Amino acid sequence: MDIVAVLNEQDDAEKTRNYWKYLKGKLRKENDPLLNAMTQLRLPGADGKSRLTDCLGSAGITALAKSFPNAKASKFLDWFLYSDNTIDGQSKKKAYDLFESGLLSSLEPGTVECLQQIHAYIFGGLYEFAGQIREKNISKGGFAFANARHFGTTLPIIESMPETSFD
Repeated sequence: MDIVAVLNEQDDAEKTRNYWKYLKGKLRKENDPLLNAMTQLRLPGADGKSRLTDCLGSAGITALAKSFPNAKASKFLDWFLYSDNTIDGQSKKKAYDLFESGLLSSLEPGTVECLQQIHAYIFGGLYEFAGQIREKNISKGGFAFANARHFGTTLPIIESMPETSFD
């Protein structure tokens, strides 16, 4: 509903809710794949009660915005897809792409090699050490990442954990 409100330039929650209800019905009749991309999550409402809420990933948000034929939708897509050129923004886009690509299903969860492949995909081209087991300690914004001297003992423990899925 938040995205529908932005795309329709609507600040009335009831009108936005009604439009989203209408649009979902229309998409259902058209058997639109956008509905398959939607998930319902239990999120807290303004009144504090948890309610099932329609949620979309980045591909679904992009598809929804493309279905709105107005200038606001075009500006929204420019902002949503291309605005954050920081390393954090770029790595977040790559993480979404990795998740939506289906490549995770080809990786073996719970292995150091899998973690390296994920790291290489998300941070490749952004950091020279992407996908490699680092030997130096690093920090960002005052946060120290895992100490490199502990990797020799920690990584075998990770390998021994019984992980069979990404869930």
